[in-house]
Amino acid sequence: MNQISPSKKGTSSLSVWLDYLAKIHSTAIDLGLERIGFLARKLNIVKPAKKVITVSGTNGKGSTCAFMEAVLLDAGYSVGVYSSPHLIRYNERVRINGQDLPDEKYIESFDFIEKRRHGVSLSFFEYTTLSALYLFQNANLDIVLLEVGLGGRLDATNIVEHDVSVITSLAIEHTDWLGSNINTIGFEKAGIFRSGKPAICGQLNPPLTVVDYANEIKANFQQIGVHYRYTIARKQTWNWTSDAYSINGLPMPKLPLQNVATGLMALSLSELDFNKSNILNALYNAKLLGRMQLLSSNPTILLDVAHNPHAAEYLSKWIQKSYSSCQIHIVVAMLRDKDIKGTLDMLKFSKQKWYPASLTTERAAFVDELCLHLPNFEGKYSNPTEAFKAAFRSVKIKDMILVLGSFYTVGEILRYWYSKGGQNGK
Repeated sequence: MNQISPSKKGTSSLSVWLDYLAKIHSTAIDLGLERIGFLARKLNIVKPAKKVITVSGTNGKGSTCAFMEAVLLDAGYSVGVYSSPHLIRYNERVRINGQDLPDEKYIESFDFIEKRRHGVSLSFFEYTTLSALYLFQNANLDIVLLEVGLGGRLDATNIVEHDVSVITSLAIEHTDWLGSNINTIGFEKAGIFRSGKPAICGQLNPPLTVVDYANEIKANFQQIGVHYRYTIARKQTWNWTSDAYSINGLPMPKLPLQNVATGLMALSLSELDFNKSNILNALYNAKLLGRMQLLSSNPTILLDVAHNPHAAEYLSKWIQKSYSSCQIHIVVAMLRDKDIKGTLDMLKFSKQKWYPASLTTERAAFVDELCLHLPNFEGKYSNPTEAFKAAFRSVKIKDMILVLGSFYTVGEILRYWYSKGGQNGK
């Protein structure tokens, strides 16, 4: 696409590199492993750590990885995490031992790849995945946790030689790329399974294509509700049980419980050493930006990137249980290619007010498109920040402001909140 490489320009700015990477391939999404697989083998980065766990799923990838990361760090392991998309800064996409990396590390990795790709065209996600693998390998880590970007079978992360596979949840999504029915989507996500290795599924009653593929390749398939399970006990505790052992009296996490239970199953089959103390510390400490994130308690301000019916339903049930008497002021903005009606229909509270907004990205839904599916609304807003300001002016001390609908929506509100000196949980 006639873009001049920053390597040739001698440019060192991360923003210049990211702009370049976004323009060098013909399409933003280009599923397939041939090009990236060739380069990954050439660069010798298909096994970026001694142990690798790859996590796919419609929802819950980030929280599952965050919990596993917290357990492993507490147990003394060196850990890398690759996730996407980011909320505020690109640097969020790679964490090493719980820390984001500085610009210079990313620039070094991009320059390394650029000087060796020799004209092989890469999408933005393919390029940044190679960058992450390079950074992990150079850090000499004990374990890497990889979040799949889209689907699984043909996702760039699937070039990696991983040891444990996880599907967190399954619902219809990204139909243009993954197919329009749950069986096809299940097959695509099960494509990360490996023969003879643990394959954990955190979705109750998954489509038969998931089970059939696991059996076909002789993966060690482990299903929630069959091979492992969790139950909520008294006094805000829960119990976890697998075919091998049980752990009782665990404190409630700050992350979705089903994802924590699935992460614990993955770790139990990873052949890594950890104990109940590590689990307890992780349950108290593990959290994730933009996922059930509490910005303020007076009034309650809650952020969540829920952007499909599956995630919105879980969030709605959790809020109804935890904040049953609150007036909920809902700030929402979404992408056009999401199930807008299905997502909004899941958000049903006894007392609620809507503050719909437009996004400004290429795939953005305009505010009028959201309003078609709302029973009423307080106004129409040009962006999430304006909607949030309006909600904040109306909110009472015992009310809640709920921000959701997209990574873009939550990211914009986080930038605004921090720019005004706000902190988490204040």
